[in-house]
Amino acid sequence: MKVLGIYGSPRKGGNSDQLLDKALEGARSAGAETSSIYARDLKMCGCLECGGCDKTGRCVVEDEMQSVYPLLKDSDIIFLASPIFFYGLTSQAKALIDRSQAMWSVRMLEKNAEERKQYDSGRGYLIAVGATRGKNLFEGAQLTAKYFYDALDMSYDGGIFFRRLEKKEAVQTHPETLQEAFNLGRKAVSP
Repeated sequence: MKVLGIYGSPRKGGNSDQLLDKALEGARSAGAETSSIYARDLKMCGCLECGGCDKTGRCVVEDEMQSVYPLLKDSDIIFLASPIFFYGLTSQAKALIDRSQAMWSVRMLEKNAEERKQYDSGRGYLIAVGATRGKNLFEGAQLTAKYFYDALDMSYDGGIFFRRLEKKEAVQTHPETLQEAFNLGRKAVSP
């Protein structure tokens, strides 16, 4: 089983990075092969909404996102991790998601409306961390994740969400959150 971790934080080694590290560790402990993408390191632009992918399912913008598409396509499970900025995902994560419009185009080209009601490419999970206690803190990020996975022909199977974690090492003072991330990774790949 192939598992992909998408690191959406601009801050290297922060809370969402550490939680995703643990989720991937849990997946490996259950026998999965893992790979990673660091959105903060990609040299890419956002979607141009040029329509170039509409007829072919291939993005016409030649940048580092071209190396991401095969990873998205070949993964059975994808974990997306991001801190919450203004009740949404980071701009780095969102740029990668927006560029997945090409994957949506593939889905539209290859499946009819009835076939699009089912997901054939796997499952996706969200790991999100926010500094506040806001009641709706994760709702925007979850909607974005749901439709990102929909574009990839994957089901969105929820995730884990942590409030009141802001300082870079805050997750280290909550070992139960790291264990929860490990358990999520292990459970996601276990039959």
